[in-house]
Amino acid sequence: MAAAITAAVTFPATKSTPFSARNTIVPPSDRLSFKKVVYARDLTASSVGGLAVRAQVIATEVEAEAEAPAAAKVEKQSKKNEEGVVVNKFKPKNPYIGRCLLNTRITGDDAPGETWHMVFSTEGEIPYREGQSIGVIPDGVDKNGKPHKLRLYSIASSALGDFGDSKTVSLCVKRLIYTNENGELVKGVCSNFLCDLKPGYEVKITGPVGKEMLMPKDPNATIIMLGTGTGVAPFRSFLWKMFFEKHEDYQFNGLAWLFLGVPTSSSLLYKENPEKFRLDFAVSREQVNEKGEKMYIQTRMAQYAEELWELLKKDNTFVYMCGLKGMEKGIDDIMASLAAKEGVDWIEYKKQLKKAEQWNVEVY
Repeated sequence: MAAAITAAVTFPATKSTPFSARNTIVPPSDRLSFKKVVYARDLTASSVGGLAVRAQVIATEVEAEAEAPAAAKVEKQSKKNEEGVVVNKFKPKNPYIGRCLLNTRITGDDAPGETWHMVFSTEGEIPYREGQSIGVIPDGVDKNGKPHKLRLYSIASSALGDFGDSKTVSLCVKRLIYTNENGELVKGVCSNFLCDLKPGYEVKITGPVGKEMLMPKDPNATIIMLGTGTGVAPFRSFLWKMFFEKHEDYQFNGLAWLFLGVPTSSSLLYKENPEKFRLDFAVSREQVNEKGEKMYIQTRMAQYAEELWELLKKDNTFVYMCGLKGMEKGIDDIMASLAAKEGVDWIEYKKQLKKAEQWNVEVY
C-alpha cells in the first residue's frame, strides 16, 4: 500500500509529458497512487339564429385549434453527463454516516502544508458522478454551542470509487493551519477533523451536490483541466474514468490535458500516468519562465497560448477550472490577450462558452 500511495511524482523534463497506459480497473491496493386563449370573431348577431352562427364559429375555431398540433417545446440538451444525476440525497439534518477506511498523507515532509487522501465507505448509498462534491459535517460544536456547519469538498474518486465497487467516496484535503493578525494559531475546523481521522472513525456526509463540473458526454472531446493544489481532486476522478476503468457505455478517445499548479514539487499530488494525456506542472517556488517570472499556472499556459486558443474555437473542447479563486484572474488575462489578437472580446466569448457548457469553474 505504501508504494501505491506514495507522494513522489516524476517531474517532467519537457513542457508536456505523455505517459504509459493502464487499461483495466486497478486493484484496490494500487488505486491511490490520482400553458392558451381562444378568440371568437366579431360577428353581429341580431337574432337567435345569428347567435347560433356565432356559437358555431367559436366552436369550429376551438375544434380547429384542438386538431392543430401543439408547438413542440424545445428543451436544451446538455452536453454533460447529467442524465439521472442525483443531488442532495443526504442533507445536514439527516446526513449519511460513513466510516473512514483509509487516510494517508500524500505530500512530502518538506511540503508547505499537509494534504491527505481519504476514503470513506458509502455502501452505494451516495450515487455521485465524477465532478460532483459532498459535504462533511465535522464532529463537535462551534463557539456558540451549535453543531458545526458543513464544508463542501470536491470528490477525488470516480463513481466506481477507489476500490472499484461503487461503495466508497474519496477526498483530497489540505490541512488548514495559519497565524491570524493577532499572532494566534488558527486551525481549520473541518480540514483538521478530516486529516486527523483514523480508519474506523465515523464521518457525517451530505450530498452529493453540483452539476457545474460534470464531464462531457462526448468521448471524443478535448478536456482541458486547470487546477491548483487540491483543486486536482475532480480531475483525478475524470482521469480514473477516462483511462483506468472499463465502461460498456463510455470509452474516452479524446485529448485530456491537465495544467496543475503547486508551490513546490513535494506538493505534487498523486502518481497516475495515463496515455493520451498531457500533463504540465507549474511549480511557482521552483520554476521560472523565459523572462525569469515565477511559474504560475497561467504562466505555463502562456507557453501553449496559440494551441489553447485554437482548441477553444472547437465546439467539443471543454475547460474545467478548480482550485484557489486567485487563479481565475490570471487565466482570464492570458485568454483576453489571445482573443484580442483576433479582435475578440474575451469576456463576451467566455459567456458564450459558459452558455455552451464549455467553460466550467469551481473555485474557492
